[in-house]
Amino acid sequence: MSARRKVAAAVGGVAVAGVAVALTQYVPPNERGGGAVAAQDLAGSLVGAGASSQQAAMQGWTAGYSSVQPSVTVNYDPVGSGGGREQFIAGGIDFAGSDAPLDEEELAAARERCGGGEVFELPNYISPIAVVYNLPGVEELNLSPATLAGIFARQIITWNDPAIAADNPGVALPDLPITPVNRSDESGTTENFTEYLAAVAPEVWTFEPSGEWPVAGGEAAQGNSGVVAAVAGGEGTIGYADLSQAGDLGVARIGVGGEFVAPTPEGAAAVVEGSEPLPGRGPYDLALELDRTTAGSGEYPIVLVSYHIGCIQYEDQLTADLVADFMGYVVSEEGQAAAAEVAGSAPISDALREQARTAIDAIGTVS
Repeated sequence: MSARRKVAAAVGGVAVAGVAVALTQYVPPNERGGGAVAAQDLAGSLVGAGASSQQAAMQGWTAGYSSVQPSVTVNYDPVGSGGGREQFIAGGIDFAGSDAPLDEEELAAARERCGGGEVFELPNYISPIAVVYNLPGVEELNLSPATLAGIFARQIITWNDPAIAADNPGVALPDLPITPVNRSDESGTTENFTEYLAAVAPEVWTFEPSGEWPVAGGEAAQGNSGVVAAVAGGEGTIGYADLSQAGDLGVARIGVGGEFVAPTPEGAAAVVEGSEPLPGRGPYDLALELDRTTAGSGEYPIVLVSYHIGCIQYEDQLTADLVADFMGYVVSEEGQAAAAEVAGSAPISDALREQARTAIDAIGTVS
């Protein structure tokens, strides 16, 4: 059994009942000049793995897509961004989900995996990273960038520390130890979070942005859901996770400019709109350099942009057809609405959608 089929057998499909989405705007690749077979003729399985932040959105996408392509099974294993990128580069999956773009070394390896051709990185999922906490009696919590960095750097270790009190005048903060919860696995959520801390509080957060947590102490958990469960299971705990998985936990408001801002899809989308493309990428690579230091009113800079990563040229036509067709659905207005319904994500802009369609239309086979 091939590595790709082993992953498919182990993972199985994901679906959510009750996701009802109009499909009139979805245009299959064959109608956009992408060269894929007619949409109604597609049948087979597509295998992906990666970011756990995408898990809820992927359930929305697969549920909606199954009504378009009932004979196609999409399998997605939320192993984490690092695991997804590794499996894609190794050729074990058809596409990866990642909360961080490929670095230079990974990009070179991905191009080699793709037969020496181009790689696509499509920013298909936009969501805030929420700072979640479990602090009985404290229903609202404000944290300035330096205070947040101090907590996760283990420099601020009790909840009634003067720095936290200064952000929350009049709030009765308990004399309770702070237990930070971080990801145990290599994570794009961690990379985005540490990138934010390094940008806004470099005098406090002296570590380089990384998908691997750099600070000893605290508590570690696997995946976004693991972090949320660990925070919920303790008292005085604080962690970071995709907003879609925050559940009933407290969610802190973060200092931006002269105000404290709660995470919202709209606030995250505004940051993405003001961000620039990463330099030195290929024509179908839409990786972004996010503006973490924005001071715009209502903007929320701890934003996660999760990518789908794949080849512009695959070895066989069926895989190319399936990838192009599924990605076409994901970036469509209907696909983005399906994700927003179950994950609370921010839809991509029309400009990003058109750029993504250009890449999707180019997907084909190695000549």
